[in-house]
Amino acid sequence: MIEAHATAKYVRTSAQKAGLVLNLIRGRDVNRALSTLAFAQKSIASDIAKVLRSAIANAQHKEGFGGDVDRLYVRACYANQGPSMKRVRPAPMGRAFRVVKRTAHLTVHVAERPVEIEPVAPHATSPASGGKQAAPRTRSAKPAAKARSAKPAVRKSEARKKAVARKRAAKK
Repeated sequence: MIEAHATAKYVRTSAQKAGLVLNLIRGRDVNRALSTLAFAQKSIASDIAKVLRSAIANAQHKEGFGGDVDRLYVRACYANQGPSMKRVRPAPMGRAFRVVKRTAHLTVHVAERPVEIEPVAPHATSPASGGKQAAPRTRSAKPAAKARSAKPAVRKSEARKKAVARKRAAKK
């Protein structure tokens, strides 16, 4: 199974904003992930698409790659926080506000899905099964519901009415 990854460092966005878009593509096939990124409303989606394409190219150049890009999927993707640039913005009355310009490191891991080989079921009348067919499995019946108590349920509204009537009687 081939695995490859690609990283883009110092991308001008916060790791939290990039993580929102990365959650959309985690675990998907690479073609579906690229189409999801193409229609994502966030501006960071284009940078993530670049990283994903780079990871796909890295997987294609690895030794032992089967040649089928359709079998690749996004195994993991994450955004780590990069260094932050601190800037100062002038504020009224001689004060200053600090502006933090964040960066992120975007990483995408792709892997090749293993080929699923369906097991061959033994023939129903083969000598290994003794010539008998297995009975189909059924779900067991649900357990019987508990019997309700014979005491009648009193509605809350009826109980409130009785309580109000008792209070009025006590005032008189």
